[in-house]
Amino acid sequence: MVRKMTVISVLVVLFALSFIHADETPGLKVESIRFCTAVEGRQPTGVDTVFTDSVECVYCLTKITGAADSVSISHVWYYGDEIKAKVDLPVRSGAWRTWSSKRILPVWTGKWRVLILSDDGNVLGSKSFTIATKPE
Repeated sequence: MVRKMTVISVLVVLFALSFIHADETPGLKVESIRFCTAVEGRQPTGVDTVFTDSVECVYCLTKITGAADSVSISHVWYYGDEIKAKVDLPVRSGAWRTWSSKRILPVWTGKWRVLILSDDGNVLGSKSFTIATKPE
């Protein structure tokens, strides 16, 4: 009976410690994803989700929270189902803004998306934008 109580006590302590540890190491969270035509003074300009085919470059600005230590994330740029770029970015505090950019060729019209991945490959977030043909 004493042995059974000891085993139960140890399991309860281990269970409680797992919750305490989880609270000490919160997970990364994507607070926002914004597409824009430039980043000036760490602020996005030309924010939109539809750009004309004359746009030369699109930026993906991401706000990440929950980093307990210096980690990295990746922006994976998709045109349709094809990966066009993967950019690794550092996250160095609990609230961090970072961005990547992709040069856009005029023939790359249609749907794009950017996946935000943790350093272990988990999807933290995703957002889409469109490159539209400029009306003539």
